[in-house]
Amino acid sequence: MAQQRKPVDVVLVGFGWTGAIMAKELTDAGLQVLALERGEPRDTNPDFSFPRIADELTYAVRHRLFQDLSRETLTIRHRMDQQALPYRQLGSFLPGDGVGGAGVHWNGVHWRAYAEELRLRSHITERYGAGFIPPDMTIQDWGVTYEELEPFYDHFERVCGTSGQAGNVQGRLIEGGNPFEAPRSSDYPLPALDALYDSALFAQAAADLGYHPFPRPASNASAPYTNPYGVQLGECSFCGYCERFGCYNYSKASPQSTILPVLVRRDNFELRTQCYVTRVNLDSDRRQATGVTYIDGTGNEVDQPAQLVILCAYQLHNVRLMLLSGIGQPYDPVTGAGVVGKNYSYQIMGSVDLFYGEDKIFNPFIGAGGAGHVIDDFNADNFDHGPLGFIGGAYIGPGRTGGRPIQQLTLPSDAPAWGSGWKRAVKNHYLHTMSISTHGTVMSYRDCYLDLDPTYRDAMGLPLLRMTFDWKDNDLRMTRYVTEQAARIARHMRPQKMEVSYIQPGSHYDTRPYQTTHNVGGAIMGSDPRSSALNKFLQSWDVPNVFVMGAGAFPQNLGYNPTGTVGALAYFSAHAIRTQYLCNPGPLVAA
Repeated sequence: MAQQRKPVDVVLVGFGWTGAIMAKELTDAGLQVLALERGEPRDTNPDFSFPRIADELTYAVRHRLFQDLSRETLTIRHRMDQQALPYRQLGSFLPGDGVGGAGVHWNGVHWRAYAEELRLRSHITERYGAGFIPPDMTIQDWGVTYEELEPFYDHFERVCGTSGQAGNVQGRLIEGGNPFEAPRSSDYPLPALDALYDSALFAQAAADLGYHPFPRPASNASAPYTNPYGVQLGECSFCGYCERFGCYNYSKASPQSTILPVLVRRDNFELRTQCYVTRVNLDSDRRQATGVTYIDGTGNEVDQPAQLVILCAYQLHNVRLMLLSGIGQPYDPVTGAGVVGKNYSYQIMGSVDLFYGEDKIFNPFIGAGGAGHVIDDFNADNFDHGPLGFIGGAYIGPGRTGGRPIQQLTLPSDAPAWGSGWKRAVKNHYLHTMSISTHGTVMSYRDCYLDLDPTYRDAMGLPLLRMTFDWKDNDLRMTRYVTEQAARIARHMRPQKMEVSYIQPGSHYDTRPYQTTHNVGGAIMGSDPRSSALNKFLQSWDVPNVFVMGAGAFPQNLGYNPTGTVGALAYFSAHAIRTQYLCNPGPLVAA
């Protein structure tokens, strides 16, 4: 029989970025907030202390900070008529685990969505006509506008100490920033990170060709900074250990470096770790959540009553918990009915590797997660898609996060793979090579979705999440086109040799190589409960005291990294809870 715990006002499932944001906002409102994190407790000191954190084998190769797939994973297939198989070795994406979640191991790249991307279906129809959207493409408007989100984008950037160069402040274009961006209320809280050598070469070449290079916005602090909560961040030292690592220098924004120091001092906040939530409990008419059930670190089942349940785990876990709990109607790709699991999408990448002689020395061990100049001339709808026959785009630019010896050696494809020949190739190329990447959109489709696997179960005996996903022609055409534009810039940079790589037409999604941990969809937001699981405030249409945070709300994927939009949506939702829901609990949008 499950143990019963004392009721709380709010229970948060997961404690990464959105859990920390919700905990701060709702404890500010005077509520008693409990956060349940299934992983271990972690803080900057001692868990990310130097030199222990600068260990590529432990953290980057053996995945110390990521989900343990031996206890819970998901199954993956390309088509509905296939048997899905378990994702047994981390590759394509890397879900986090433990306090801070993916906010610990992210690079710090911190974007805002374009205004037209938040109303994508309407925008494409208005500019190109409804017939431009393929019949199997299920892109949707988000139900929220850029203007509504802008104050919350701004606040999240200030919490993170984001470094950047604005391109549009209150309608005034500013040289050196992104000329395509929507108007911002103010500049970034910190100036852009210093340009690395590869970034400077790329920016000059792109400008020579008439494009518009600007520094990538980064939540890696370019200078000492104190955020609105009074928490201090240190200046980034370009140590090269951002992605897959916690930041020992308090320079990369994470829940530990920006919000948790405030929360741990509050009497109305509690964080319990090693608590694996198995379901959200509903009342007899299934219209109200009564709390959650979890398995604690000693294997005991615990019932935790709460007035408000907020799912703050990773996108895949939030969708699975909704399906396990019976919140909303599961999506059926055959009929198109249902909403939970609908519109899973991902991102697609291309690259150009440039090999120089000894006259170009890049010192690749000097790097930062968000450093580098990029162009947005081929992102979103910043270029005419009409003659090209696809929807979507990508940003282009170098992004040198470091030069780790195991995972970050870039060699020509004809270099020997082992032995003395390989050693000579490493010696000849390590200091003299750079890469340009294309970071692109993936649209949503009728047959790309998430549901519960009928065969495989986790360590608790619960069904695993099943992913049905493959590349589609639209996205393959997009990545080829944009990567060809990157190659044009690369040729202008005059390397001795260059190699262009993008996913070829007819290729299938491969889970083995890493791409991005930018999985989205499955619990999408919108303005109609018949086509979305959540309303604009991330509130469940079906169970109004359940809110669902994270990138699961994205109806399709951006060309950008999602964290800036995930944080802005969390603050937007928290504001609605504080100013509307607490005064009158119930649906915030009429169905």
